[in-house]
Amino acid sequence: MMNAFKIEGGHKLSGEITPQGAKNEALQVICATLLTDEEVTIRNLPDIVDVNNLIQLLEDLGVKINRPEKSTVSFQAHQLNLEYLDTEDFKRKASKLRGSVMIVGPLLARFQKAFIPKPGGDKIGRRRLDTHFVGLEKLGATFTYNSADSFYSITTKGLKGNYMLLEEASVTGTANVVMAAVLAEGTTTIYNAACEPYLQQLCEMLNRMGAIISGVGSNLLTIQGVKQLGGCQHKLLPDMIEIGSFIALAAMTQSNITIKDVQYQQLGMIPGVFQKLGIELQVRNDDLIIPSHDEYVVDTFIDGSILTISDAPWPGFTPDLLSVVLVASIQAKGSVLIHQKMFESRLFFVDKLIDMGAQIILCDPHRATVIGLNRQYPLKALEMTSPDIRAGVALLIAALSADGSSLIHNIEQIDRGYQNIDQRLKKLGARIERL
Repeated sequence: MMNAFKIEGGHKLSGEITPQGAKNEALQVICATLLTDEEVTIRNLPDIVDVNNLIQLLEDLGVKINRPEKSTVSFQAHQLNLEYLDTEDFKRKASKLRGSVMIVGPLLARFQKAFIPKPGGDKIGRRRLDTHFVGLEKLGATFTYNSADSFYSITTKGLKGNYMLLEEASVTGTANVVMAAVLAEGTTTIYNAACEPYLQQLCEMLNRMGAIISGVGSNLLTIQGVKQLGGCQHKLLPDMIEIGSFIALAAMTQSNITIKDVQYQQLGMIPGVFQKLGIELQVRNDDLIIPSHDEYVVDTFIDGSILTISDAPWPGFTPDLLSVVLVASIQAKGSVLIHQKMFESRLFFVDKLIDMGAQIILCDPHRATVIGLNRQYPLKALEMTSPDIRAGVALLIAALSADGSSLIHNIEQIDRGYQNIDQRLKKLGARIERL
C-alpha cells in the first residue's frame, strides 16, 4: 500500500513557515565533499529522501559521516573504497537517484575513474546526460557504456583544462564539469554555463576550499586548476521552490502567511512572476509576507494581450515552479498562458485540476491556458495520484483550496523534495493527514 495524504480543503491558514535548505544545491555540494580528504561541514541540509540517499551512498563509498545536529552533516572523504562502485548495491542505489551523476566529476578529478548507472528520478520526459559527458570528455575523460547492465565506466589518464561551449546550460552538467575542472591541469573555460544561485553557491564553496573560479554568477566561468583542495564550512540557501510553493498556497487558500528567512536577493524573478498574477508580497527584514487575498487580478501585457509565463535557464523563471504558478492562476481574475519549454510531459497533471473544476485548456504537451475562476466557485475535492515532485505539490495546493476531502496517492514523490510537509502545513492550520 502506497502512502497517501487525506486533505480537508477550504480552510484559511495563517502563521509562519521556514523554508528548508535547497534540495538542488544540497545534491551538488554533497558531491563536492569528495574533492578533498579534509572535513567539509554543510549546514541547513533538508531532511528529504533524495538528500539522505545521497549521503548514504557516500557513506557506503567510505566517506566518514558525522551529524552534530539534524540539519548539519560533516563529510570526510579520506579513505574511500572505490571497489564499492563496481558492486550491485551501488548500481541499485545510484540508479534510483538522479543526483548521483554528480559524483563522477569529483571522483574523476581525484581518482581518475568513476562509474555511473543510467539515471533514474522524475518522470518528466527525457533528461539527457550529454552535457555531462561532452564536458568531461573535453577535459580528457573516456566513457565506456556497458549495455548489459546499463552502466557507464569513466576513466582518465589525467584531466587537462580546456575551452568548452555547453550545448545546454544544464545545472547538474555545469556542476559536474566545474567539480572536475577545479583539480584539472591548466585553465578551463565554460561558456553557456548554468548560473543558478545553487551553482553560484557551489563555486563559492569550492573557492573557499582553495579552487580558483572566476565569473561566478555569469554564464562564462574560468577555472584555474589547483593541485588539491581543503575543507570548509558551507550553509545552504533556502529552497526557492518551497518559497514559491508557499506563495501560491497562501493565495489559493486566502491565507495570511509569513515565509521566514527567504534570502530575498537570491530569488531572482520569482517574486515578480507571482506579482504579475496579482498576488501581493511584502518584504520585512528577510521575511516574505503574503496577506490574505479576496481576489488577485492578473496583469495583461501593455498591449492588452494575455499574460504568458514561461520557463528559461536562470536568471529566467525556473521550470520547477511552473506547475505551482499554474495552480495559483486557477482562482485568479484573468487568463494566463503557461508555457513549459524545458521539459515535456510536466503539464500532464492538469487533467486532475480540470476534474476538480479548473478551467484549463491543455494546448499541447508544453502549453496550457488557464482561465481564472476568480473564486466564482471553489475547486471540488478529488482522489488523485502525484506524477512528480512539483506536480505533487501543485495538486496538494489545489486540494487545500478545494471544497471537501481529497486523497493524493504516491506521495513518496512529494517526500523526495519536501521535508515532512504535512507536519509543517498542519502548524499553519492545514487539515492534512498521512495515511
